[in-house]
Amino acid sequence: MRSFRIAVFASGRGSNFQALADAQLRGALGGVISILVCDKPQAPVVELAQAANVDVFAFQPKEYATKEDYEREIAVELQQRGVELIVLAGYMRLLSPSFVEFYSGRIINIHPSLLPAFPGKDAIGQALDYGVKMTGVTVHFVDGGMDTGPVIAQKAVEIKEGDTAELLAQRIHAVEQKLYSEVVSWFAQGRISLNGRNVTITE
Repeated sequence: MRSFRIAVFASGRGSNFQALADAQLRGALGGVISILVCDKPQAPVVELAQAANVDVFAFQPKEYATKEDYEREIAVELQQRGVELIVLAGYMRLLSPSFVEFYSGRIINIHPSLLPAFPGKDAIGQALDYGVKMTGVTVHFVDGGMDTGPVIAQKAVEIKEGDTAELLAQRIHAVEQKLYSEVVSWFAQGRISLNGRNVTITE
């Protein structure tokens, strides 16, 4: 039986990429990371992918005339590998509407808040500034907006007295790394269906 094929898009340190690769190694991911797509060839995540024997497509956006030009090359790389799910893991570029539409229902992202609260940048700082007692992690489909796609899964994280952004981030990232691998495994098992904004996860 052919493996469920995954592409990870990342731009930075790669902690979520590493968690996914570790889950694959344990047989808990339900699929295979076929390629890492990275817009920063010197990013640490590239070395992590190479160490995990994952193909890398690293590119410099400034070398292309338009976003569509480099996304066209990305799409070719994904199609050659039969990628069925795109997992955004700290990818710092907005995808074009045409790319999102082409892969509709097959792109997911993780965000460090309980969406729709605190979308966009510095969600952890936003939560602390607002004074909420609970924040968390959301895995959602990607649509044309900023963190507006249908919610697949959420986990709450309590904000403790005296929390700093660094302390809270550590606890949120630990939850992220476990939840993201779990959600990807649901896709691999064919357990997720999308109807409008409603996501159903079958047992």
